[in-house]
Amino acid sequence: MKKRNLSLLMDFYELTMANGYFKDKKHEQIAVFDVFFRSIPDEGGYAIFAGLEQVIDYIKNLRFSKDEIDFLRSKHIFNESFLEYLSTFEFNCDVYAMKEGTPIFPHEPILVVKGPILECQLIETMILLTINHQSLIATKAARIVYAAQGRGVLEFGARRAHGYDASIYGARAAYISGVVGSSNTYVDFQYKIPALGTMAHSYVQSYDSEYEAFKSYALTYPDNAVLLVDTYNTLKQGLPNAIKIQKEVLDPLGKKLRGIRLDSGDLTYLTKEARKMLDAAGMKDTKITVSNSLDEYLIKELIHQGAQIDSFGVGERLVTARSEAVFGGVFKLAAIEVNGELVSKIKISDNVQKTTIPGFKQVYRFYDENCMAEADVMTLFSESIDATKPYHLFDPNFPWKSKDIENYTVKPLLIPIFEKGKLVYELPSLEAIRTYARQEHERLWPEVLRLEKPHEYYVDLSKELWDLKQNLIRQYKK
Repeated sequence: MKKRNLSLLMDFYELTMANGYFKDKKHEQIAVFDVFFRSIPDEGGYAIFAGLEQVIDYIKNLRFSKDEIDFLRSKHIFNESFLEYLSTFEFNCDVYAMKEGTPIFPHEPILVVKGPILECQLIETMILLTINHQSLIATKAARIVYAAQGRGVLEFGARRAHGYDASIYGARAAYISGVVGSSNTYVDFQYKIPALGTMAHSYVQSYDSEYEAFKSYALTYPDNAVLLVDTYNTLKQGLPNAIKIQKEVLDPLGKKLRGIRLDSGDLTYLTKEARKMLDAAGMKDTKITVSNSLDEYLIKELIHQGAQIDSFGVGERLVTARSEAVFGGVFKLAAIEVNGELVSKIKISDNVQKTTIPGFKQVYRFYDENCMAEADVMTLFSESIDATKPYHLFDPNFPWKSKDIENYTVKPLLIPIFEKGKLVYELPSLEAIRTYARQEHERLWPEVLRLEKPHEYYVDLSKELWDLKQNLIRQYKK
């Protein structure tokens, strides 16, 4: 099978615009594009940035083969000299991005591309589809893991994902946000994300009795037996048979039944009763795992009702982010070079949310004396923040709402990834990304993490950037 080349995974208008830039000898004009999103999924308080590694891989391998060039030629609309340019294409842009696993907020740039406008334009679609998908799943997973209050969450959605790439990269994104493993064996092979799973109802049904099925499984996996107990009758058959397996099969081997799993029924009632039965049989170490169309809201309610659950298997509502289908990241022009100077650009809309923030920007995160995230501030890239001095924060939409802060630390969030097309970022391991994500998540206040009606995290503009935006609005609204 021919190796898949994703170089043409782009909206067609990116190519038609690129051809126009080339024809007008505008293709080498330097431009700055921001990637940002406008609203947080599920009306939450934060999102999680994911997908950078796959963006890097795409850019590193962006080449147009003879087959791709011949295909474009067959459209009969592209200039031949433009096709020749594509045949020797090399990426020469600068790319800045936040680290994967960073909590992110609306309107702030999470990735910036600066370079020849034609090159910036060609990578728009792949950047957006990669970041939008993985950030959506990472955000959903973070909410679910938070709702589980320290109990393990397993990603069980491989067969319900929107295609195999969505299954693979969805599991990766979920792992970044704290999921402990996946049902998808491929992601263990590819990313060392623990592949976890036990049996399906068909395994139980295929034997003459539930007991025989359990016995077979326990003898096959005496150190890791987890039994699915709801095929026929959970409390009258499944649990009693699991207890018999412990007494009659595993005890003589000196082994312990690792767990039971429930995939149907009233999970609060059944897990409470199961815990009583297991404890009465001396099986206090046997864990209870549940699945069945779970999400953060149901998990929160189950825990509130006192369900006796040690871990959750979450499938379709995680890997498809069922409650919010689109992350909504966009790729917008922020500046363009004219006579050697970057000129800031703005898109103005009657919808305030769609008016862009102009200029080549940096994002700084402020932490208080307890290392808790207090606010983000967007600045022009040329600005710096002196943490030894008080800083004046103000709401860019309501600038009279303001405060001065002291005793803070601050760090820039956008770091160099590519310089003139050369990768300068050392890719961290997935485990390192996961650790970083957990640490940064813990720096958010509980009020921001709240599932419903969370506190709105402050994302402010520097005075210089705010003035620039207002001046451009006045200029173009004349």
